[in-house]
Amino acid sequence: MLEVVSRPFGMLLMWLYELVGGYGWAIILFALVVKLILLPFQMKSKVSMMRVSRLTPKMKELEKRHEGNPRKYQEEVAKLYREEGASPMGGCLWTIIPLPFMLALYQAIRFPITVMMGVPRALMSAPKEGASGAVVQLLERLGFESSVSNAYIQISQSQFIADPAHFDQFTALSDNFVALNYNFLGLNLGEVPEWNFFTKVDWSVTESWFPALGLFLIPIVSAALTVLSTKLSQAMNPASGATGNAAKTPQAQQMKSMMLFMPLMSLYICFIMPAALGVYWIASSVFSIIQEFILNKTYKKRLDAEDAERRERDRERQAEIERRHQETERLKAEGKTDRNGSTSKKKLQAQQKAEHDAIKAAAAREERQRRREHLGIGEEDVPEAQVGSRRYARGRAFVDDRFENPDEAEEKSAKAAAESEFGEAIDERVELEVVSAEAEDEAYGEFDGFSDSEEFEDE
Repeated sequence: MLEVVSRPFGMLLMWLYELVGGYGWAIILFALVVKLILLPFQMKSKVSMMRVSRLTPKMKELEKRHEGNPRKYQEEVAKLYREEGASPMGGCLWTIIPLPFMLALYQAIRFPITVMMGVPRALMSAPKEGASGAVVQLLERLGFESSVSNAYIQISQSQFIADPAHFDQFTALSDNFVALNYNFLGLNLGEVPEWNFFTKVDWSVTESWFPALGLFLIPIVSAALTVLSTKLSQAMNPASGATGNAAKTPQAQQMKSMMLFMPLMSLYICFIMPAALGVYWIASSVFSIIQEFILNKTYKKRLDAEDAERRERDRERQAEIERRHQETERLKAEGKTDRNGSTSKKKLQAQQKAEHDAIKAAAAREERQRRREHLGIGEEDVPEAQVGSRRYARGRAFVDDRFENPDEAEEKSAKAAAESEFGEAIDERVELEVVSAEAEDEAYGEFDGFSDSEEFEDE
């Protein structure tokens, strides 16, 4: 199953090998392709990390404010990160993300025949049901012997197959075979570096100790470049270099652990796996350093502009607050306000609404008075529709003698309606009293346009 997943990466590595004609250069180009694939995501992570670095003054202020209370400090720092859209763990995340690509590359390096070349596994297996094992049988007939462990047996097999004396016989079994050349700068990238090589080489013969020394230096250089790359990220991330409460946050502890873990892991892996993987790690670190330099320079200008805009907004906000404060002080000095500076926003809004409603009601009263004066109606007049204290119980356009004087009823009804506009429904000059049921019936009976006598006459 793992080979199925890693097969596309093996095909890419083989295409790069055929493109440049060198195994080491193909590994370096593979590292570059991985960097380009991850670049959009790493750009986003880089912006987040640089935003974190610019929060250092605020974090120090929080540290002083919550000294002796690490829990509260951590909560405030987490809140600050959310508000600013920053993530202190962004650098660690993208340090780990390339590992799956490295695992796929490891599979391609470990199984160059089946994963890189695509030779059917049935040809490479021991003869049994469903597997011919033709390649294995041919290797045995040609006298192939390997001193390496079974984990990297295909590397030795591919080197044996690449020998011009053997190659044509294997291409007769499969057209997928390629004569891989593992040589890179005088080193065999198919071999595993040895940490104790100095006890096994003949120091009087350059051809003996030089390749072994070169392989030994690959893990050392890989670990050193990993340290340098992570240091550059750490320089832009205050969570990893903070002191006091800042150094006790989970983010800071995890960052420090990651800074120690990655170089050690690089050193260990490069000493137990073929040197090709170490070359990949070195190339990846070099590309990371270049990427850090370019992104730092690019995003510094962008974030400087954002900071300048933020400072300008803060300055304008502070100026507005100061202006309002001075205006309030001036009104207080002139005795034009009794507003309490500590009044809540909700209460101030309620006060403003009450003032607005009072102004609106005063305007309505003035308009009503103007209409009444225009119609020649006095304030003391009682409308014909009034019953008890209810001024318009019979309707705002009610006319008492509408049946006796039908010709004048329409004009009087319009006048009554105009007089009642903006009028209060309750006459405060009349004491509230209980109106009898007969009075209610009489009032609403007349309002409906009927009298008792009329009803009896209809019957």
